Amino acid sequence: MSERTEWQFSDDRGQLSTSGRRPERVLAYVQAGATLWDHGIRPSAIFGSDHDDRTVPDTAKTGSLPVSEVAYLGAGSTLDVDTLLSGEPDLVVAVSYGGGHVYGLAAETAKHLEEHVPVVVIDVGQARGLTEIGDRFAQLARSLGAEEPEVATAELDAARQRLRTLAAAGDGPRVVALSPAGQEQTHLARPRMWPELRALAGLGVDVVEPAEGPGANWSTVGWAEAAALRPAVVLADVRVNATPLGELRTNPHWSAMEEAARVVPWNPEPVCSARAHARFLTLVADALEAAGS
Repeated sequence: MSERTEWQFSDDRGQLSTSGRRPERVLAYVQAGATLWDHGIRPSAIFGSDHDDRTVPDTAKTGSLPVSEVAYLGAGSTLDVDTLLSGEPDLVVAVSYGGGHVYGLAAETAKHLEEHVPVVVIDVGQARGLTEIGDRFAQLARSLGAEEPEVATAELDAARQRLRTLAAAGDGPRVVALSPAGQEQTHLARPRMWPELRALAGLGVDVVEPAEGPGANWSTVGWAEAAALRPAVVLADVRVNATPLGELRTNPHWSAMEEAARVVPWNPEPVCSARAHARFLTLVADALEAAGS
């Protein structure tokens, strides 16, 4: 590289970001910030999407990130360029769900942001597997001078093998992934549309596919229909935009599901690191073992 270009990275839009020195002050979308933290990079600040609270980050998404030590600038389309640049970042790391669009920011805000600071976008959409997404974050982390500890990879390999062994033992317990949407209905996840759920299915876990119908990522049904699936394990969305599970205690269908099944907290916007994925797979394996005992 020339003296003027000490750092460069080509993101998932095919856009090359360059800098005269390796970026140190990284502003990141919360999912990206939590992932980079597991690789040894402390973001200087994070921001959320329109689904998030505007004053505090959603701890369902932050993983191991020490949120009390990292500035939270707010969330969604109300964010402006001045606020995003207030901490003087020298790199912004964002995510996309396809098409190269920066998730969580208004299009004009994202456009003007790139006039002031390099923006790297990692595609976390359904077109990719979780391993590929994780590899891209790992490549970015290495370009920034950090790398996830090898022990995390070993933990992930062990968690995967444990799930394969459980699945190979015979007809495993049925798993349903859902996002509560009030007292009357819930959104059932279509596993093929969520990289983390596809990863489970690839290990042999019986993740239930909802009936065909409207909704590309979710099938919205009444609670009675969800309960009729009789899952042994429920992966329940615990992000702030989902109905809190505690508010469903008076719902007889949810109460019946909760009594009969093992409930595992699920974040559909996962931290894309080996460490975080190993932790999630371990929780699922624990639930499957308990359900099958």
